[in-house]
Amino acid sequence: MKLSTRIALAVGASVPLLVLASGWLMVHLVTGDLRAHQDDQLRARATVVAKNAKAYLDVAGTDHTILQQVRRRRLANSARDVGVRLTGPGGTIVAGPQPDPLPTLPHSAPDPVTLTSDGKDWMVLSLRVGAAKEGTTPNLWLLSPDTAEDELSLVRRRVLTGALLAAPLSGVTAWAVAVRAVLPLRRLQRRTSGLDPRTSPARLEHSPTRVAEVDDLAYTVQTVLARYDEQVARTGEALATARAFASTASHELRTPLMSMRTNLDILTDHPDLGAADRAGVLDDLGHEHARLLGLLVMLKALAQGDLIEADAFTSLDLAELVDASVSDLRRTHPEADLSVHAAAGVQVHGWEQGLRSAVDNLLTNAWTHGRAKDGVARIEVTLAPAGDPHQPAAVLTVDDHGPGIPPERREEIFQRFRRGPDSPGSGLGLTLVAQQVALHRGRITVRDRADGRPGTRFEVLLPATTVRDVEHTVPLLRRDWLTSTAGEPPDPRA
Repeated sequence: MKLSTRIALAVGASVPLLVLASGWLMVHLVTGDLRAHQDDQLRARATVVAKNAKAYLDVAGTDHTILQQVRRRRLANSARDVGVRLTGPGGTIVAGPQPDPLPTLPHSAPDPVTLTSDGKDWMVLSLRVGAAKEGTTPNLWLLSPDTAEDELSLVRRRVLTGALLAAPLSGVTAWAVAVRAVLPLRRLQRRTSGLDPRTSPARLEHSPTRVAEVDDLAYTVQTVLARYDEQVARTGEALATARAFASTASHELRTPLMSMRTNLDILTDHPDLGAADRAGVLDDLGHEHARLLGLLVMLKALAQGDLIEADAFTSLDLAELVDASVSDLRRTHPEADLSVHAAAGVQVHGWEQGLRSAVDNLLTNAWTHGRAKDGVARIEVTLAPAGDPHQPAAVLTVDDHGPGIPPERREEIFQRFRRGPDSPGSGLGLTLVAQQVALHRGRITVRDRADGRPGTRFEVLLPATTVRDVEHTVPLLRRDWLTSTAGEPPDPRA
């Protein structure tokens, strides 16, 4: 059923009810007013008639016959359209309209009462007039036909007629108004009916109509379509990441798995292999196994970074995170020489797991490739707030004492699977670092040590907690660190 039809039916049904309700209230008020008006008229007439009745009673039973006749005629004339009954020494005087048959009249009714005779209501007022004479107590009754009921019946018929006429008229009027009112909705429906997000990139173009409900509905439709587009894009990213993970894993794991298969074949085919050779084969197996595990861990971390959502970001104390990473490296590599200078209270808004993996990989890279000539890995870690008060940021530097990185290779080290000839890693550690720095709207640079000594400095700049609009920044960032071509260099400065 159309909205205009619903509105017409609702108005057509409710308006007659409202008319009947207001009519009932009006009849109730009019009834009270008519009754009060009749009572007032009867009391006013009783004042005049009672005066003439007393004047008649004063001469009743005397020798003043002519005066009695005059005062009796005056009493009858004063009643006019009101019935009068007067009992006195000379009998009962009756004048004006009387009920037939005569009901039992009250002997004391200073206020009008209603009596019914032959189905017709009469207003009756009873008064005591004059003094008792000859054993009788004079009493005066005024009787008036109750005309209020006829007037009320007329009012009820008018109310009922108005209600019956109001139903179709209000329904038609409401339908015409509703048809006009829902025109913006129908235009919006026509514009949205041809939109199919699955087959067409067209989206709703809406101009404000100044009808709040229509504009709100159009905004809701636009929001739904935008969220649909976003979810389709994120689903596509998730599928591409899953396919890339499977493809990359199958490609990159083939070499260590084949090497492990070869070593297992050697152990199987040569059970009498010498102890030294067996130890070499087992050592090679352990090395390939560790490389395999590291590769899987890095691929998983890259996939998580490509699929991370805004609700994973929280306010973090970067100093505590750096201290935890340094403590882990000291526990796993106690021979490393680490010095830490971390300012307390450096807050960033970020993904804790991602930032922790980035710091861990920076320290692991420094421990692996930053050894001095004496073979000791000396690493200096510094964390401090940036000096610009207008753009608060945190600066993390990791210095090592290794041979350094030539300037022409400082960009390519962030590419996937770029490993040095003697590197034991997977070639994904610095790629993961670059991914996380870009995801947090930061910047990473590689340069020589500031003191001029041999070695490499990795400097990471991360925005401080003033950057809160993660819901809008995350979708705009690069999200293809795992799915992009392996030879394509990522942009660590994001």
